[in-house]
Amino acid sequence: MLHPNVTGIPVPRPTGESAPYWEGCREGELRFRRCASCDLSVFEPRPICPRCHGTDLPWAVSTGDGVVYSWSVVWRPQMPAFDVPYAPAIVRLDDGFDMVTAIVGCEPDEIHDGQRVSVEFHDVDDAITLPFFSLS
Repeated sequence: MLHPNVTGIPVPRPTGESAPYWEGCREGELRFRRCASCDLSVFEPRPICPRCHGTDLPWAVSTGDGVVYSWSVVWRPQMPAFDVPYAPAIVRLDDGFDMVTAIVGCEPDEIHDGQRVSVEFHDVDDAITLPFFSLS
């Protein structure tokens, strides 16, 4: 069974630009930016739209639902802190953006292309909560 791997792993360091994303994770919301000029969904926290170069990118809340675009199952960890197996994946969100994450709560052989997934959040510490995805 794939479990969220949060103990002892390297944790992100929020910046001023990414702080609203991390605050959303603490509150159980997967946040992203949507360009007010061209309506592009922008997952990476950035001040400028990569398509139209607009600067009005308000934060939005994702449905947290999507599909597995690509994945792998890791049996030999890069670092001892990572429990194996784990399944890093690219999830294509229904909101129009892709994100790198991990699939949890299932056996590795249950994952396949196009599998519906939903976000779930797991606390790493008092400051950081990470989004993972489980099969829908």
